[in-house]
Amino acid sequence: MSATPLDVAGLKRRLCETVAGEVRFDAAAKGLYATDASNFRQIPIGVVVPRTLDDVVAAHAACHAFGAPLVPRGCGTSLSGETVNHAVVIDVSRHLTWIGEPDADERTVTVEPGAINEQVNHRTGAVGLVFGPDPSTHSRCTIGGNVGNNSCGTHSVQSQLYGPGPRTSDNVAALEILTYDGARFEVGVGEEERIDEIVAAGGRKGEIYAALRELRDRYADVIRAAWRPVDELPRRVSGYNLDELLPERGFNVARALVGTEGTCVTVLRSTLLLTPALAHRSLVVVEYDTLVDACEHVEEILAWRPIALEGLDRALRKAARRSHVHAAEFDELPLPKRGGAWLLVQFGSDRAGEEDERAEAFAAWLRDEKGYDEDRIERFGGERPGARGHAAEIWRAREAGLGATAFEVRPEGVRNYWAGWEDSAVPPGKLGEYIGALQKLYDKHGLDGAFYGHFGQGCVHTSTSFDLRHADGLRVYRRFIEEAADLCLSLGGSLSGEHGDGQQRAELLERQFGCEGVEAMRAFKRIWDPDWKMNPGKVVDPYRLDENLRLGADYNPARPPVRFAYPQDAGDFSHATLRCVGIGECRVPDAKSVMCPSFQATREEMHSTRGRARLLHEMLVGEVVTDGWQSDAVMEALDLCLACKGCTNDCPVNVDMPTLKAEFLYHRYKAPRTRRPRHAYAFGFVDQAARVASHVPAPLLNFLAAHEPTASLAKRAAGMDPRRSIPRFARTDLRSWFAARGGSRNLVGPRVVLWPDTFNTYFHSQVGIACVEVLEAAGWQVVMPTGHVCCGRPLYDYGFLDVAERYLRRVLDVLRDEIRAGTPVVGIEPSCLAVFKEELPKLLPHDDDADRLRRVATHFADFVEQHELALPRLQGHVLLWGHCHQKATGGMDCEQAALERMGLEVEQVSGGCCGLAGSWGFEDGHYDVSIACGEHALLPAVRAASPQTLIVADGFSCKTQLEQVAGRHALHLGEVIARARR
Repeated sequence: MSATPLDVAGLKRRLCETVAGEVRFDAAAKGLYATDASNFRQIPIGVVVPRTLDDVVAAHAACHAFGAPLVPRGCGTSLSGETVNHAVVIDVSRHLTWIGEPDADERTVTVEPGAINEQVNHRTGAVGLVFGPDPSTHSRCTIGGNVGNNSCGTHSVQSQLYGPGPRTSDNVAALEILTYDGARFEVGVGEEERIDEIVAAGGRKGEIYAALRELRDRYADVIRAAWRPVDELPRRVSGYNLDELLPERGFNVARALVGTEGTCVTVLRSTLLLTPALAHRSLVVVEYDTLVDACEHVEEILAWRPIALEGLDRALRKAARRSHVHAAEFDELPLPKRGGAWLLVQFGSDRAGEEDERAEAFAAWLRDEKGYDEDRIERFGGERPGARGHAAEIWRAREAGLGATAFEVRPEGVRNYWAGWEDSAVPPGKLGEYIGALQKLYDKHGLDGAFYGHFGQGCVHTSTSFDLRHADGLRVYRRFIEEAADLCLSLGGSLSGEHGDGQQRAELLERQFGCEGVEAMRAFKRIWDPDWKMNPGKVVDPYRLDENLRLGADYNPARPPVRFAYPQDAGDFSHATLRCVGIGECRVPDAKSVMCPSFQATREEMHSTRGRARLLHEMLVGEVVTDGWQSDAVMEALDLCLACKGCTNDCPVNVDMPTLKAEFLYHRYKAPRTRRPRHAYAFGFVDQAARVASHVPAPLLNFLAAHEPTASLAKRAAGMDPRRSIPRFARTDLRSWFAARGGSRNLVGPRVVLWPDTFNTYFHSQVGIACVEVLEAAGWQVVMPTGHVCCGRPLYDYGFLDVAERYLRRVLDVLRDEIRAGTPVVGIEPSCLAVFKEELPKLLPHDDDADRLRRVATHFADFVEQHELALPRLQGHVLLWGHCHQKATGGMDCEQAALERMGLEVEQVSGGCCGLAGSWGFEDGHYDVSIACGEHALLPAVRAASPQTLIVADGFSCKTQLEQVAGRHALHLGEVIARARR
């Protein structure tokens, strides 16, 4: 008999009636949650974003009433496919983020499942304790995900040697859980002596505990034989932790549920065991010829009791250099050109200085007892005498391994590297033998990939050059994983050492645990989930590892003609949308980098870089998002993209969302029936509007723009938010001033073109004047184009790409002689200079003059430092803010260096975006998010600054946001230098 069809409409109604949070069954939600960071894709039935734990209970009740499967989900960075399913997805990451007060005496803290790993450790760090397991995604992954996967991490060595144990399961004291049929109760650890009492109390909990005891007794011998103890195999993460039910383990029901990946229960709260923070840390990096060599002394190094012991190979460094992901940090490693592998050995202490003593003693042991050459050993620590570089940067480079190894652009196209065999583990003493044999297995199947991982616990990470698009490639994919599994298990290993089984490895579990062991896990799931509705098809009775693939032999997305070149993706727009591999760094909620300001403000998946890329990809696949360029779902996601370019620099795989957004808008508005909003014309053609307005006296314009009723009428006509003020026009525009003075006052020095952008020509002409004076004082002959020219920066934000190309061709016509002569072109507005660096080569990829302009174009601060301009002295404190486009196309090092050369004390504010982002924050409907973005870092820092502090910000939009919201005037670097000269 066929199953009764699911009443999706009825289920949705019930959820909407009983859940206070979001209930979404629309195409956008299905597209957003159809994939995670794994190779798999399954379209969900719908998505629930609960506001409270009661919402989670209500969602379970509705699903149970209608017989709908469900899957709890955290950040969605899993690599094994456990958070995608044809089910109702319950996303706990947005609202269920409560973190309780840590108990320093008991060394515990209780948290909700959406609490972020790093934020938990920030909270517990106040009492000198941390939750030990910290995956590389610790800045955004949730504790619910840690519990679901039984996660480990870089400092699992610390929690093994100084705390409860290496895995999340070892660091859990209790869980509050919810079963599919609505039973809600707490499970703990060490309950062996209380089983009779709990069973006698009856109810669903008593029934479950009785069944668990019977299962344990029936399978005890099987479990003891097949489940390797953690002191032999620290990273045994595969399978259910049935060994935790054994009498000698204490009948630890909570720990038995850790790592069940949402297939048994939903976790509502977790009480975690904490480890001493050992916050004073020192890093020693050691070079080896090969990875196998690096494993030789791992067990001896562990005797030194480090808090982390990581390994990486030359292929990872090569991939980082190729993809420009932390390349400079990898170059800081000892013997970077010669070395084939490195160990990162970190020591920690609760007493300052002790970690340095141990690091130095360890380095001396390597030199004196093991015979390591001095140049193979490097200590990192920034300010410590004799230490080089910054350890934090080295760790960030190591954590970016997945992104660095994801793609390789070759002449014949893009080569992709995928998960599949990314986190197997063996006993640490067998690691060298395992890696050597694994490398031979790669060669046998014609595969390659970088190796890195948690060598102190025998866990190896790698992304592999699987061909997941063709039948023969898929056959290799399966054969390799099966043979790799046999190899790993022959050495006493675990199929998963960190990321769980999900769908990726679950069908191989019988090889690790045997038929009876798998039957015991099946019985365990049945006890908790007799309806078989909790994340079905994962871990137990799973889908095959080669079905539900995101790609597959039938993968063939639409490839419509596009306007940009997409050189990173060999010209393939579909690959540009596929570039997101789900790492989720755009979901970091704190403003540590630029990316992604709209997610930081909203905490919605749709408004992350990952979410937007996923919807664009679904648009091309056409199964969920079916209306192509006219998709309102994609438009909704892109609407809050500030085009800040943070993703082009901060995303580990360099997803270029501003370009993807411009491409989408171009095609969307090409359709006759789709009209651009009026603000697109008002702001997109701001250069033309300003040029016309410049013929009206500036005092009159500014009066009309500041007073009613003309101010409101102008804002309404332009589609501007009424709470915004219209920027004031300069009394004299820059080009007119330059012409009136007869051009450059210095006619004998080397030539430099100062680019007269719209904003510093018509609004902030004092900035352009100051930059002219600074360059002339340094001996340069300033050249400025005559007539109206514009890079067209705002045009991209509204999809006017044909017009943008015409603007660029005019720029090339005007500058052709100068750029062919190699004359530097200096931009004083970061966003306009960024057009020459990024948009120009993408729109005109085969134009040699376009490439010449890209090469000679430079930010003002970069020019000052590259040519070592003599600078006047000035005392004081500076608060420095970098425009997002400047950070993405050069960075702020030169800006800071120039200010420090002047004698100023510089404090650079970092994190997020100012929130105005060109004209984006002016548009009606964006004001609240715009302010929220600015409040993450910039606005609070400026408000806290003393009146005597100089605020330095080169970007027009940044300065405008500060003036309109914080009431502070910011100076351009050129203005600071000019002021010091007077």
